Amino acid sequence: EVQLVESGGGLVQPGGSLRLSCAASGFPFSTYSMSWVRQAPWKGLEWVSSIHVLGVTHYAESVKGRFTISRDNAKNTLYLQLNSLKTKDAAMYYCAACYLCSRTEGQGTQVTVSS
Repeated sequence: EVQLVESGGGLVQPGGSLRLSCAASGFPFSTYSMSWVRQAPWKGLEWVSSIHVLGVTHYAESVKGRFTISRDNAKNTLYLQLNSLKTKDAAMYYCAACYLCSRTEGQGTQVTVSS
């Protein structure tokens, strides 16, 4: 059974940073491409970033240059470093065991950006 547990969200001021984590279990993490997606209040799912099993990364234009996706296969963990946060980045963030996709598989972690 695929299990993904997101953590690391919180309240941050505009311009601040957070590091999100996604602990994976129940599947061979190192052989899966992974993604982060987010959902803001009253909006649909938005794909944020993906990392291929070979390490190739992709970003939505809205976060390119500010967010960095990475993975630690030894720890079965996916990360998303969020820098220069903007109020429009506020959302529930989810990780998913898929590539260039938009779906939720865990409970998510809330990111709030407010002064």
